[in-house]
Amino acid sequence: MTRVRAGILISGRGSNLQALIDASTASDYPAEIVSVVSNVAGVEGLKRAQRAGIPAHVLEHEAYNSRESFDEALHRLLCENRVAIVCLAGFMRILSDSFVEGWRGRLINIHPSLLPAFKGLNVHSRVLQSGSRISGCTVHFVVPELDSGPIIAQAAVPVFPGDGAEALASRILAVEHKLYPLALRLLAEGRVALAGDRVVYRRVQGAAGELLSPQA
Repeated sequence: MTRVRAGILISGRGSNLQALIDASTASDYPAEIVSVVSNVAGVEGLKRAQRAGIPAHVLEHEAYNSRESFDEALHRLLCENRVAIVCLAGFMRILSDSFVEGWRGRLINIHPSLLPAFKGLNVHSRVLQSGSRISGCTVHFVVPELDSGPIIAQAAVPVFPGDGAEALASRILAVEHKLYPLALRLLAEGRVALAGDRVVYRRVQGAAGELLSPQA
């Protein structure tokens, strides 16, 4: 089986990176993690990549005089490593429109809410303040508008009475570690694709009423 070459962009501890690495060790997983790039030096995610034998690179954004020049260097690095799909996994940078459009349909992100609700930062505190009884996470294609790309997959997580932001974040993170490998699998196998501004599914089970939608 020829596996799709994936690159992961991080800025921190890399727990979703680890979930993707773990998934990729299965013989039937359709994606291979070939490059990890961090815009911050010395973070735990780089060590995770090194322990797994994956080439790890640091591109410190502060070394570049503009967002566009950083993104151009990032694009060159990904191309040099023959990356076909890019996954944002706690990458705390807003990418330029030109970078996003250049990777359109091949650039995905995971966000800790049920988009389109609660875009942006401080998600869990805002969910609790709103009184919502359900939260979750979303994997979506990246578009220039923040947290607004077409949705690939979502998972719902209950909000319990007495939850604090840390408890809710921990419960959602555990589900993120299942959802992100599933979404990358669907994309790498060609079972999900971006067509215009819509996601097209092929050979994906219906999952009406399920906790995880879609299912593999």
